[in-house]
Amino acid sequence: MYDQPRPNPAHHAMTFDQMLERVRYEGVYPTRERAAEAVHHVLAALGRQLTGDERIDLAHCLPVEAALTLTAQTPDTQHLTGWGFVKDLAARTGATPATARWDTGAVLAVVTPLAGPDLLARILRQLPGGYALLFGQAELRQPQLRAAAAA
Repeated sequence: MYDQPRPNPAHHAMTFDQMLERVRYEGVYPTRERAAEAVHHVLAALGRQLTGDERIDLAHCLPVEAALTLTAQTPDTQHLTGWGFVKDLAARTGATPATARWDTGAVLAVVTPLAGPDLLARILRQLPGGYALLFGQAELRQPQLRAAAAA
């Protein structure tokens, strides 16, 4: 089943320094250090949510330093919604939810093209609702609450 090659090579390979500069630009951060802090916090939080092949494949698309941050985390047993992800990130970093959301958007805006559309679709299928918006994508699936209310 998994012996076929995966059609998702890293589309825009970059170094960690280039990644930090892109995140600094996206987040309008005053320093590289602030951009690095955002990258490490957001990728660590994402590493707690992703499992399986999607986690491994995303790590292969990222610069080594970023991949190590992602994979150093033990996945949580409970998956958070997109908003839960932001609130958890804020609580863990001592930031406001608005700042955590900003950091998430800046980092994931750089991660999205690195992952490519196929891997991103697989990641979004694995995660609960609300993550598509964090990755700068349209949220196309129906929330579970509506489906349950209609039944």
